[in-house]
Amino acid sequence: MAHMELNDANLQTLTEFLRKTLNPDPAVRRPAEKFLETVEGNQNYSLLLLTLLEKSQDDVIRVCAAVTFKNYIKRNWRIVEDEPNKISEADRTAIKANIVNLMLSSPEQIQKQLSDAISIIGREDFPQKWPDLLTEMVTRFRSGDFHIINGVLRTAHSLFKRYRHEFKSNELWSEIKLVLDTFALPLTELFKATIELCQTHANDVNALKVLFSSLTLISKLFYSLNFQDLPEFFEDNMETWMTNFHGLLTLDNKLLQTDDEEEAGLLELLKSQICDNAALYAQKYDEEFQPYLPRFVTAIWNLLVSTGQEVKYDLLVSNAIQFLASVCERPHYKHLFEDQSTLTSICEKVIVPNMEFRSADEEAFEDNSEEYIRRDLEGSDIDTRRRAACDLVRGLCKFFEGPVTAIFSGYVNSMLTEYAKSPRENWKHKDAAIYLVTSLASKAQTQKHGITQANELVNLNEFFVNHILPDLKSSNIDEFPVLKTDAIKYVMIFRSQLPKEQLLQAVPLLISHLQAQSTVEHTYAAHALERLFTMRGPNNSSCVFICVSSISKAIMRSFSLLQEAIVPYIPTLIGQLTQKLLLVSKNPSKPHFNHYLFESLCLSVRITCKANPATVSSFEEALFPVFTEILQNDVQEFLPYVFQVMSLLLEIHSNSIPASYMALFPHLLQPVLWERTGNIPPLVRLLQAYLEKGGATIAASAADKVPGLLGVFQKLIASKANDHQGFYLLNSIIEHMPAESIIQYRKQIFILLFQRLQSSKTTKFIKSFLVFVNLYCVKYGAIALQEIFDSIQPKMFGMVLEKIIIPEVQKVSGIVEKKICAVGITKILTECPAMMDTEYTKLWTPLLQALIGLFELPEDDSIPDDEHFIDIEDTPGYQTAFSQLAFAGKKEHDPIGDAVGNPKILLAQSLHKLSTACPGRVPSMLSTSMNAEALQFLQGYLQAATVQLV
Repeated sequence: MAHMELNDANLQTLTEFLRKTLNPDPAVRRPAEKFLETVEGNQNYSLLLLTLLEKSQDDVIRVCAAVTFKNYIKRNWRIVEDEPNKISEADRTAIKANIVNLMLSSPEQIQKQLSDAISIIGREDFPQKWPDLLTEMVTRFRSGDFHIINGVLRTAHSLFKRYRHEFKSNELWSEIKLVLDTFALPLTELFKATIELCQTHANDVNALKVLFSSLTLISKLFYSLNFQDLPEFFEDNMETWMTNFHGLLTLDNKLLQTDDEEEAGLLELLKSQICDNAALYAQKYDEEFQPYLPRFVTAIWNLLVSTGQEVKYDLLVSNAIQFLASVCERPHYKHLFEDQSTLTSICEKVIVPNMEFRSADEEAFEDNSEEYIRRDLEGSDIDTRRRAACDLVRGLCKFFEGPVTAIFSGYVNSMLTEYAKSPRENWKHKDAAIYLVTSLASKAQTQKHGITQANELVNLNEFFVNHILPDLKSSNIDEFPVLKTDAIKYVMIFRSQLPKEQLLQAVPLLISHLQAQSTVEHTYAAHALERLFTMRGPNNSSCVFICVSSISKAIMRSFSLLQEAIVPYIPTLIGQLTQKLLLVSKNPSKPHFNHYLFESLCLSVRITCKANPATVSSFEEALFPVFTEILQNDVQEFLPYVFQVMSLLLEIHSNSIPASYMALFPHLLQPVLWERTGNIPPLVRLLQAYLEKGGATIAASAADKVPGLLGVFQKLIASKANDHQGFYLLNSIIEHMPAESIIQYRKQIFILLFQRLQSSKTTKFIKSFLVFVNLYCVKYGAIALQEIFDSIQPKMFGMVLEKIIIPEVQKVSGIVEKKICAVGITKILTECPAMMDTEYTKLWTPLLQALIGLFELPEDDSIPDDEHFIDIEDTPGYQTAFSQLAFAGKKEHDPIGDAVGNPKILLAQSLHKLSTACPGRVPSMLSTSMNAEALQFLQGYLQAATVQLV
């Protein structure tokens, strides 16, 4: 590892390069970023950054050094087996010795970056390799300086918040115990002292701001430390914590009230967290919490009734409502809610007001549709008032379904009456009524089927006919877009509850809403159609019936058509779809609509070509000009879809590749396409289809085709996230390319795989590697496999057997994959002379035992701890994810096919054949070192195959 001196010259150089990384001109910025990348493996690099962020005269450079340092820690602190460790032990020790001090004495912007860095280091090193971190932090509580104290609290929060979602394990318990022993008492003392200071400084707004930030952080730490289990310390000190929490909930200080309508102030943030803490105790530790609960219910109830509708209170109100929701479904708090007048006032004062559609919601609906859809449709509106009110309705219905439904029916009727009097003024009343009915009626819900269990007391069908259908049928699709969206969402949510006739009636109406001006409205329409089309009917038959009839209904207004009956109309339909596709590819701004368009294409291809495979060429004639244009103009959003539709079409052909496809083939190997993660799965599938239909044609067409394919394989294999896709491609090359066309590349392929095995072997890579090696053996024979390994390095074949195949084959998953491995290993055992008479012979029984294990033992699906994050960390930057089309699905391919019915029988027959060729050898190898249980299974296979060993 190179060494950088800690001197002024190096500080000066680093400063200049950091300054250049802020330059907007790429010609200046990129070389500077490259330079920093090349020196980050040098010793002292991180210490130079820390020196700059502490001592530089230029504030911009200080912040830039802090951010660079944090990102450097984020990329390099974790030590990954087989990968270079860029941070020397000396640097690691120096960083840990200085970083807490530095963080606490830095201005806030830098403090935040260093605090993040500490928690990244803490994740890896705390507690074993950084035992004094906590004591170092806790002693700072005594400093009395709240800039320092808040730095410690912020860091502790980022260190401990993972306790909220880690799986229970002994390491986790012992770590939390250690934290509690060091931290719980000082935290409690600090909590009491801070509350006293709030009283002392009750009139000093600046002091209060700092103190309330501390109280909020302390409350967050309380939540993390109490999440896994109720610690003894907190149980003993519950009086202190709960009395003070209760006091803070009821506190109101005029100085801390903000004028801002949007941004939550310190009071709101603190009270929101306390509601969360109370809900945690009510849910998890209700016995211990019982004495305190009634006063929290009262305080939180008063808070709800007195808090305004402004956006800044949203988090507080939704957490407060969530608290009530978590309490009302616990059996022994039932009595707190039983009284009819209590229920009425909860409904009237908390639920109904928080279901109203506010002007802020209206603004989001119109101007920020993406965000609105994300929150509403994808359920990320966890802290919206509406979602919380909904949860409270569901909670109350657990014990009081009758009375609650009765109270709300009254509200729903009066709201609908108000709407009917004057729709233009009162449309929000109808919106709230629909929302109420939806939350009342939905008891259980899944992403796939919508609502699966409904409140018997709500007549969904009647409500649909009287109040939803009229909005869907309205000839003006752009009037009252919010109500139209509500109606569409109603169909989507209750699709499993509404009768089929209603759904069929809804489909053409939904199709007409695809043309609505409102983004939210037409996106919901596309979403609802997609959900209806992928519904499963009874006994898992696809509701393609519904689907086909609805498309044909849009064409022919008729139900009774079966699949083939729509075939004559397909050309017209394809014409329209192709026109639409050309149009939107010029400006692809509506993801749901585009997705739906491609689904329709795939569906028409499937229906038509199932009836008559020859029609595939008419699709290609219509679509290829558009596809070529999309490829040439590099319309990124559409490429993954185009590749899927092309795969679907090509897979329908009998075994030959039309010239039109061969013309596009070179385009598919362009490196720029493979840079984008979203293209990789569909492109690999498309190349597989090319190989399957015409491996020989591709090999014969031009000499550069094979190296081009192998170049793609080499790129994919280098990435932990996409290596399995590289293997899919490689397996197809081995299976479908003529042997002579790849003979010169075989050795290089194996060398590449070994390099990757040495640099970073992950479970996923090993599983794919095993399948490939065995497929190679099935295709070219066991002798060829042994010879290629041993030509790379003497005795390599034995090393692969001993270090990879025997210990790891239990990890292989998937029926086809296991079959390939079983047939490959059987060939190694019975068709490879070297296994019988060289130093490889000692591996024969262990290999046979591993194969019997593959047949008989449960699959080993354990993943090492350091691999849980691979997929996320390996995807550079945010890129549009791969969009899978439901109707472009691919059948699973089995390269062995019917040649082998039962691999266990094949093993028995092959062993029998081997034993007749060299009598006496096989039984003696079995008797010396075979485990008894495995032997018993083997006897079973031999009996089933009616053969014996000689």
